[in-house]
Amino acid sequence: MEILSGKQKRYLRSQGNQLPAIFSVGKNGLTKIWLGQVLDALRVHELIKISLQQSAVVDIDAAIKFIQKNSQITIAQKIGHTLLLYLPSSNPDYQKISLEVNELAH
Repeated sequence: MEILSGKQKRYLRSQGNQLPAIFSVGKNGLTKIWLGQVLDALRVHELIKISLQQSAVVDIDAAIKFIQKNSQITIAQKIGHTLLLYLPSSNPDYQKISLEVNELAH
C-alpha cells in the first residue's frame, strides 16, 4: 500500500469522480478469486471503483480491511458503499495515472 499526499489523493478522487463501479461485492462476500480479478483490472486501469451491494454479507470497513490485508492496493476514497482503489501498473503501457500521481509527489 502506497502512502499518498493530500494533493495525490485529491488528484485520484478527481479522476475517479466520473468512473463507474466495475466490481461489486454481494451475497458471496469477499474471496481471493474476487480480489485477483480486481488486481487484474487495476494492472490495466490503475484506478477503479467497487461498490458493496445491499445484500453484501460484509460492510465497507470489513472490505477495506480485507483488501489492505491481502494486497498492496491503496484505498483512495471511501464514500458510502463505494471504494476508489488505486494501484500503480508495472506495465509502462498502462502507466497514465501513476505518472501524474508521481509528478504530484515532488
